[in-house]
Amino acid sequence: MLRAVICDDEELSLDRLNCLLPRLCDVTVVATARDGLAALDSINQARPDVVLLDIEMPGLDGFDVVEHLAWDRLSAPLIIFVSAYPAFAAQAFEAGAIDFLTKPVRRARLEIAIDRVNRAIADRSAAARLELLAAQLDALRRAYGEQSDCTGHVWVKRRDGRVRLELEQVERVDAEGEYVRLHYPGGSYLHRDSITAIEERLDPRRFVRIHRSTIIRRADVVGVTRRATGSYYVTTSAGAQLPVGRSYRRIARGLTAPA
Repeated sequence: MLRAVICDDEELSLDRLNCLLPRLCDVTVVATARDGLAALDSINQARPDVVLLDIEMPGLDGFDVVEHLAWDRLSAPLIIFVSAYPAFAAQAFEAGAIDFLTKPVRRARLEIAIDRVNRAIADRSAAARLELLAAQLDALRRAYGEQSDCTGHVWVKRRDGRVRLELEQVERVDAEGEYVRLHYPGGSYLHRDSITAIEERLDPRRFVRIHRSTIIRRADVVGVTRRATGSYYVTTSAGAQLPVGRSYRRIARGLTAPA
């Protein structure tokens, strides 16, 4: 049974959604709100699966609500934006909405949105299982790391021969096709290997992957910033601003959490 929260400052719109949703199979409305602050309170208390969220509201608007939810360390609900203004659609999807409905909401269109929510939750469940597996693998890596102080080395080809690079001294790893670029103080080196293979040889206590193409040293992170579009980037002590992959956002947000 899907748990839904409705937030809309227009009484007619709120009543319509409150009437339509219970008519759909496996949906129950657990709370309603008429402004952004009330919506946050309702979401924090009810922990719904999905929020049907108006955009233009007094106080916090719909985008402000999503901004606050993005930093919640608990699992955030899926968002269906509801608005009388179709022009908001592009911005809504950039903010990470699962769907966008225009007022007055039609039942057939609402059913499509709820179906998308169900499929997204199923995908999220599969992702959670993969995340658990990844955590178990990290635990094994940490156990191995405790047995050895060295993360190994690689031999990198150069015009005049080869050079040995200690992986524990690397600052950043970038994927470049069939190669990786290993960044060290004073320069970088191109090495024929996959970023996944390099990641498996790095100590997860000291290094973290923030994108399918980027691994960074945890100690170099000085900030994690969320853009208005909903995307994130990490700022390093060297001043680099590195994009965070969608599937790595929770990991990136955790980099600035108190120890």
